[in-house]
Amino acid sequence: MANLRNSVQLIGRLGRDPEVKTFDSGKKLATFSIATSSTYRNQKGEKVEETQWHNLVLWDKLADIASQYLKKGSEVAVEGKLVHRSYETSAGEKCYITEISVNDLVMLSAKQ
Repeated sequence: MANLRNSVQLIGRLGRDPEVKTFDSGKKLATFSIATSSTYRNQKGEKVEETQWHNLVLWDKLADIASQYLKKGSEVAVEGKLVHRSYETSAGEKCYITEISVNDLVMLSAKQ
């Protein structure tokens, strides 16, 4: 059960191409969002589709793979953990972000 602590598994499609940054230390960071959708019927019997967006963060080798093989619309399965962080804007406003730090990635789309 220890592996279930702060564990996230999602299948979704990329909303944009990965953005990759390389730091002075040589570490690489890739960021992108995926959309997950679910459908249900409301009280009137109408089909409703609900889409959630998830911000993903990938480091080093996974960042390389994402930059080489993933594009907007690619379908992926990811496993990782939730990370909450905050920062202050130049205007002094405090912003909060929830991201998924990805540990494992499986590409589900056909090879392009």
